[in-house]
Parts: sequence; C-alpha cells; structure tokens
Amino acid sequence: MSRRPITVVVFSGFFLLGMLFILWGILLPDIAADLRMSELVSGLFFSLFSLGMMVGAVVGGKYVSRFDYMPLLASLLGINAVLLLIISSLQGWQWVLVVAVVIGIVSSSIFTIGHTLIARLYEEKRFTMMGLMDFMFSLGTFAASFFVTLLYLQEENWRRPIQVLALFMLALSAYTFMAAHSQAKLLRGQPKAQRKTLNFGAVIRQPIFIFMALLSFGYGAVEFGNANWFVSYAQNGIGFTGEQSRNLLACFTAGMVISRLVFPFLLRFMSVHRLIVILATASLCGVFSIKLMTDLYSMGAGNLLLGLGLGGLFPLMLSAAMNIDSDNGPVLSGICIIGNSTGVQVASFSTGLWANYVPLTTAFWVIPMGGCILWAAAWAYSRMVKQHGYA
Repeated sequence: MSRRPITVVVFSGFFLLGMLFILWGILLPDIAADLRMSELVSGLFFSLFSLGMMVGAVVGGKYVSRFDYMPLLASLLGINAVLLLIISSLQGWQWVLVVAVVIGIVSSSIFTIGHTLIARLYEEKRFTMMGLMDFMFSLGTFAASFFVTLLYLQEENWRRPIQVLALFMLALSAYTFMAAHSQAKLLRGQPKAQRKTLNFGAVIRQPIFIFMALLSFGYGAVEFGNANWFVSYAQNGIGFTGEQSRNLLACFTAGMVISRLVFPFLLRFMSVHRLIVILATASLCGVFSIKLMTDLYSMGAGNLLLGLGLGGLFPLMLSAAMNIDSDNGPVLSGICIIGNSTGVQVASFSTGLWANYVPLTTAFWVIPMGGCILWAAAWAYSRMVKQHGYA
C-alpha cells in the first residue's frame, strides 16, 4: 500500500476539518444574529454537534474496519461537503440544529479512519506522524480566522466561508476517489485483510483507557469550549472588536500549531508521561490566564499558552494508547472522540445555559473548570502510561 496518497488525503482532510470545527465559534455571533439564536440555542447547537460526534465515534470505532478505508473516506468527505452547502442555505435555526448532528456523525467517522490509517502506516514513527496529522488540524483552525477575515473583505456574510469550505471538501473527495481507485489497481490479486467488528467493552474496562477517556473529556471541554465561546466572550463580554477577538483566538490556534509540530522533538529529551503532565500544566495556567486577564496582550499570551499546552496533548495521549494496544486503534480513537465530544457538549451547553441567567463573563468560568479536570486526569493517565513502560 502506497503511503503518499493516503497521507495527502488524511492530512488535507484534517486541515479542512480543523477549519470547519473552529468556524462555528468564529461565525457564531453573525449566525446567532441572522437566525435569531439565543445563548441557550447557541449552546444547544454545539451540544448537538458534539452529540453527533459521539454517535459517529461509536459507529466508526466498531464498524469502519469492515470497509475499505479510502472509498469510505471519499464518500464521507463528499457527504460532509453536501451537508455544509445545505446548512449554508437554511433560514431557520431549527433545521441548522438537525444538520449539525449529521455533520458531527460524519466528521467523527473521518477522524476515526484518519487516526487508524496513519497509526498503521507509520508504526515505526507513530508519535511524530500522529503529531503532524493533528498539526494539520490545528493549522486549519489557525487559518480559519484569516480565511473568514479575507472573505469578509468582500461581504460580511457567514454563509460564504461555509460554502467555500464545502467546495474544498468536494475537491478532496474527488481526489480521494481517484487515489482509492489507483490503490485498488495496485492491490488487485493480493489477499484482502480480515474485516471485523471491534468491541468497545474489552478496551474500556482497562483503567488506563478509562483515564484516557476522562482526559479526552477535559481536553474537549477546554479546547472547544474556548474555541466555541471565546469570540463571543471577548466581543460581547469584554468589549473587543470582532477582528480583535478573532485575532486573539488565532493566538490560541497558533499555540496549538506550534505545540503539535514541536512535541515529537521534545520526546528526545523527556519521557512520554512527564511531557503529558507538563503540557497539561501549561494548559491549566493558560485557561486561567484567559479568564483572569482583561487586557489585549495578556489575553493573547494566555491564549498562546493554552494552545501550547493543549496542542501536543491529544496526539501524545492517543499515540501512547495505540502503542499499548495497536490492534484496537479504531476503538481507541473512538473512545478519545467520545470523551472529547462529551466534554464539548457539557462545556458548550452549560456555558450557554448559564449565560441565560448571568453575564457571559461569569458563565465563561466553565472553561477553567474543565481545565482542572483535564490536569487531574492527565496526571493519573501519565502514571499509568509510566507503568506500561513509557518511563
């Protein structure tokens, strides 16, 4: 099996998914104003999207191994593009919520396939390639703020960025179908790999993977709690302009990009379990800095520190788990996505619900609370990783 086309597809797909995930938070003030969404409905949007992610993680973790990965990946990318075009044409928030669930299901399945493919193709340098794959996701989140600003120079219309992103995804889907066809020609006549349905129960019963799920929960609460609500918090709560708020969020995504690019290099000098604790501690300091500071440069520094801590934590955590149980890669990816999506769901909805009764500046405390859960789970997970030989 040729690595290059698969790597190009997965890395490009993760870049586009990074843009997609952060776009909801960036565009939220304009979407909410246009569709007359309250803070409660906005929180419900993020919760339903993450609920779809959870469903997709369960289905993907159990069943993706029964199919050829590349044709399935091409189909899912095409479906996501069509769904984005649909959501950009809707005029009522009720149907937006419905489509958001389906987009979450499809996106989660793409994640599961991507994690599994890269982990299997690059077994000898799994930490580095998993880090680079998530680096592409973070690069997409970083580019999204500038992508929106560029399109807004022509017209401040929240639908346009979603439509352009859908076109990019359609193009990638077409390339993936061609790459899958080429791969099928190369593999013609060779015995096919055994296809099977995987079992979540046998994996999640192990204590180390329970703490991995809890760490994923805290990670999702902090990363996408901040990504989904920060622009609204900075713009409507603190009083920054829309452009200043988007640029502050770009500091966070820039930190994520740097962290995912650099953390494999740091593993030359320190152990996996120790780096997990260091990154979690940086995340905790960063998320409290964002909440306690109110001037532009301090909030920018806090966002950067949060990104530097969070960025490498997810691929580091998942790569360590796949080294321990590589045969259950799709299930491990699914567990991480389920934990992550649950964290997103709880943080996003509870922030919106609380903001219905108190100012958003108060409700934003949900995100630092998630940071505390993240740090505690990271410490416990790091101890168990050390016990499995990653000292």
